[in-house]
Amino acid sequence: MTSEWIHPSTRPDLIENLVSGVDRYNPSNVGILEDYLYHQTRSQEYDCLANLAILKLYQFNPHLYNPDIVVNILVKSLTVSPSPDFNLCISLLEERPINIPLEEPDPLPALLPVLKELHNLLYKCRFPAFWKLYQSAELENLRDNYTCEVVGFEDDIREVVVKSVNAAFTQISAERLASYLNLPVSSVSDYAAKLSWRSADSGQTFNIPPNPDNQIEATVLQENIKLSQLSKVMSQAAKV
Repeated sequence: MTSEWIHPSTRPDLIENLVSGVDRYNPSNVGILEDYLYHQTRSQEYDCLANLAILKLYQFNPHLYNPDIVVNILVKSLTVSPSPDFNLCISLLEERPINIPLEEPDPLPALLPVLKELHNLLYKCRFPAFWKLYQSAELENLRDNYTCEVVGFEDDIREVVVKSVNAAFTQISAERLASYLNLPVSSVSDYAAKLSWRSADSGQTFNIPPNPDNQIEATVLQENIKLSQLSKVMSQAAKV
């Protein structure tokens, strides 16, 4: 997983050369990295290090700052929760200079709090609350102008849900799973079948296959302490 994060298999050689050397700090390369981000949004690929390089360039060169690019980076980072990617991006934004002259109003100040809340809900596995907030009238601007441009955004969020369910459950009801996935109960069976989750009780529940995360195994620790070792401890204690 770490290797894929550092060197994604989908990363082009040009981008690999940029993010692996000093050229990542060359402001003339920001357009290449922004184009690569656009490619990520259209192809369901993801490259955190390349996106962080964009934010670092904005930090060093405030005149390059593009708020729409920043929002897209944050939106993409939501799709890999609960990884630390979102917080890594935020850490580079907190030192962003204020009052940068822009041709249009900056949408980031209004969107950043709700993006942080969406991330917080995903991190806490409060999936129904996430969908409720995401689909609220308050986030219409986010949906209409940003997440709609990120191909497969909602499906990627469902992948986040699946990973959490797979790690925490051995069995889950269809109703609960539907609320987690933001899908009609009637379509959950087909979704679960693609995951090889077998249905039970006429499709009312689903059995999650055993895996190292959802199986509770008692660990017995046995310490072999010899009497000679105890005598040394006791003798040292007597001297204190």
